[in-house]
Amino acid sequence: MDLNSCKYVYLIGIGGIGMSALARYFNSKGLCVYGYDKNKSEISVDLEGEGMKIHYILSKQQIPIVIQNALPEEILVVYTPAISKENLEYRFFYEKGCVLYKRAEILGMISENKFTIAISGTHGKTTTSTILAHILYQAGIKSTAFLGGISKNYNSNLLLSENDNLLIVEADEYDRSFLYLKPDIAIITSLDSDHMDIYQTKENMKDAYIQFCSGIKEKGVLLVEESINIDFNFLENISKFTYSSNNEADFYANNIYISEEKMKFNLVFRENKLSDACVKSKDISFILPGIHNVSNVVAASAISFYLGLELDNIVKGIESFKGVNRRFDILINTNNLVFIDDYAHHPEEVKATIKATKNFFPNRDITVVFQPHLYSRTKNHADDFALSLSLANQLILMEVYPARETPIPGVSSEMLLSLCSNINKEICSYKDLPGLLKQKEIDVLLTLGAGDISNLVAPIKQILN
Repeated sequence: MDLNSCKYVYLIGIGGIGMSALARYFNSKGLCVYGYDKNKSEISVDLEGEGMKIHYILSKQQIPIVIQNALPEEILVVYTPAISKENLEYRFFYEKGCVLYKRAEILGMISENKFTIAISGTHGKTTTSTILAHILYQAGIKSTAFLGGISKNYNSNLLLSENDNLLIVEADEYDRSFLYLKPDIAIITSLDSDHMDIYQTKENMKDAYIQFCSGIKEKGVLLVEESINIDFNFLENISKFTYSSNNEADFYANNIYISEEKMKFNLVFRENKLSDACVKSKDISFILPGIHNVSNVVAASAISFYLGLELDNIVKGIESFKGVNRRFDILINTNNLVFIDDYAHHPEEVKATIKATKNFFPNRDITVVFQPHLYSRTKNHADDFALSLSLANQLILMEVYPARETPIPGVSSEMLLSLCSNINKEICSYKDLPGLLKQKEIDVLLTLGAGDISNLVAPIKQILN
């Protein structure tokens, strides 16, 4: 489909973080945007406020008449991977003769003729892409950026620029979606086993990343976190760089410490891979805790430096960055009570977030509420989840959030809880969680998960206050 020729855009699963950014993009182009989602959320309400038409009941009669009467070639239909091909609306558009596109396919089409920076990796994509977009934006280099979270600087998951030639996009490895992108610059932030329902083995996952990097345009750039064990020397006519927050690399951070609930560190950039000449900046302050977030800063700073920004401008961007909703989101912070919400849903993310909490709030009692996301992920990483969750002083597990999956026999929160070594641990249902927390004496509360636990954050905050 020619994206410039359609009259209407219809998104099945419009309320998701990635789909809503697409909805905002097409709405900004003056197209009529419609959609369905099974849940009314803060994001979908915001989209309606921006003029988009959304319904929440799965029924053909709910599909607007203008869409029902439109010609197939007039409608761009996009669906999220969580939508089954047996979904009523999917079937309606299929039988109508419309071509249905995955979100990743549309991002590929949008990026075709643009200078594209694609951020990939098991963890860190959203934070890295949002930092990068902000550093560039505050320096006067505005981009169109599709973000996997709501930027606190701009209160949106989409940044727009009148000059539409520079695109920043997250390259999602789920379902091999990132293979639709052919970037000018690619970043790989991390590579841990995930989505084994798609890849089966980590080697298959590595192969997909190699295929993704093979799509980098000639004379493009690949920036890889230094610990990732893939040999990219086969890539020709591509500039390859490494970065790290733990070791020396082409771009790295050192002298990392915590002060006044901020990360402090130095940035060191090698001006030329063939020399030892370096550009350095000392005692930078960053709002998000953890070595992993310093790593995200280094990646975003490296690309900004490569694009020609002076180090002083980069530092201004880092220090004025306000964060991302649900990425170590500190909602309450007093001497007697701290409440933090985070999107962590992989064992490495859970471990990093709990450790960062302990470092930021030492000698405090940490209660972790975790909602496992997907039966397959819970099954494949049960032992690693148990090790990570056992770092908490108190642990509350919610029921597994299934998303697109059906239950797997023997896989449950009870199974995961039995593997955790915490002395104080229990299971709690979604509906009972606010009441349970109301009864507890909380010192530091950390809510984690990628499912509908996000809908409980506001009620929990109200109860704690």
